[in-house]
Amino acid sequence: MLEDSEADADLIRHELDRAGLNTLTKRVDSDETFASAVRDFAPDVVLSDHTLGQFHSRVAQQILRDLRPTAPFIIVTGSISGAQSVAAIRAGAEDLVLKANLGRLSASIDEALAVRRPLHKLTGRQVEVLTLVAEGHRTREIAKRLRLSVKTVESHRGEIMKRLKMHDVVSLVRYAMRVGLVTAAIPE
Repeated sequence: MLEDSEADADLIRHELDRAGLNTLTKRVDSDETFASAVRDFAPDVVLSDHTLGQFHSRVAQQILRDLRPTAPFIIVTGSISGAQSVAAIRAGAEDLVLKANLGRLSASIDEALAVRRPLHKLTGRQVEVLTLVAEGHRTREIAKRLRLSVKTVESHRGEIMKRLKMHDVVSLVRYAMRVGLVTAAIPE
């Protein structure tokens, strides 16, 4: 839980308990403690406020994508503008829940985990290959970047399609975007 207010963190924990979710939480409030927690605590889900002093949810999303790409990122915030909401979702946030409506949080977590469940069928290397395919890299580029043979990359891509039950690259790209492995281009 990336949250700078202990009181808000307690409210979120209370809502998770009320919803019957069996949780173990760790609250952090800076980029350093967040990166450390993602590495060491290895969360299944990240709940994050949108803005925490000098730290912002977009930076947190990038850290999570780099260190634990299978974990969903859900923004739980007091207020956020429409443009900020769109930018957060495009950057890979699974959902956005207002603190005034925490009753939605349990359903949001359940849905986020269900969408990502197929990712757990993939190896770490396959997640890397999926990400690079979804970013638009060609097979030869992926092979060179990962120091693999072209044949091995093709084998990984075939196994990814089989495990995710998808039959074309477009479906892989859509799924990778849906789970936040890659992001939609965001105009500045």
